[in-house]
Amino acid sequence: MTAGYVTIAQNNSTTDYLELAYLQALSIKLTQKKYTNYTVLVDSKTRQAMKDKYLEVFDNVIDLIQDDSIDDEWKLANEWQVGRLTPYRETVKIESDILVTTNIDHWWPLMQEREVCICTNIRDWEGNINNTMAYRKLFVENNLLNTYNGFSYFRFGKTSQKFWQQLRYVYQHWHIFRDRVLKNCREDRVSTDVAYAVAARLVGEEHCYLPYATPSFVHMKGAVNNWHSNVNWQDHVLAQFGNDGVLSLNTQKQMYPVHYFIKDEKFVKRAIRSLERIYQSRT
Repeated sequence: MTAGYVTIAQNNSTTDYLELAYLQALSIKLTQKKYTNYTVLVDSKTRQAMKDKYLEVFDNVIDLIQDDSIDDEWKLANEWQVGRLTPYRETVKIESDILVTTNIDHWWPLMQEREVCICTNIRDWEGNINNTMAYRKLFVENNLLNTYNGFSYFRFGKTSQKFWQQLRYVYQHWHIFRDRVLKNCREDRVSTDVAYAVAARLVGEEHCYLPYATPSFVHMKGAVNNWHSNVNWQDHVLAQFGNDGVLSLNTQKQMYPVHYFIKDEKFVKRAIRSLERIYQSRT
């Protein structure tokens, strides 16, 4: 297994991230042809919630080295461990609330041009690039690379190793960057996109992305889709899964991974039922 997808799943009081990872794994298994390996990183508490049906779809379940988010409800600080724990020489680190809706195997040779290739372009539900900075004042004021950690490629090498080292440093010394380096920073705990951007600055931004439209994904946040910034996207579009497992929004098939981000239980359960039916028919 030289290449594959990795996500972190740490359940909290409101969200079953392990279930989201299972849904994501189903979407990858149904849509990809070559790159189908899937690994989930878990803490000890989340591992206890593992179900047999999850293990039938996950290729690997790996325990975190340590839990730097043990006291946090919003568990972000273990991101650096992907670089230490991935079983693959080539890894796409993907957030667990993203669905892979169509075959993107052809992205991998393109991403291989860098050891680190972070997504810097997002799209609305109609597939149009919309890099609105409505949620990104800190990025603008500090001229940071417009990083979206939701879909990021890493190939084993010196540059990627340095990136993971710097990312760990950013998380564990965030107060230094917050108080002494960044302008007008109000993040008591660093968000993952910001942590990636700062680590990219330390490594050299030119080594951390490609000036292309891919990798990319659909982001269902309101402002990205020209709605009110706090709107629930499910109030505006109808989500349906076809017999091929592909997600359609208002009958438009999604040709890029979809970051649905609002972890509505009804949507997740319905999506799992749809994809399970197809997956079971093929196995």
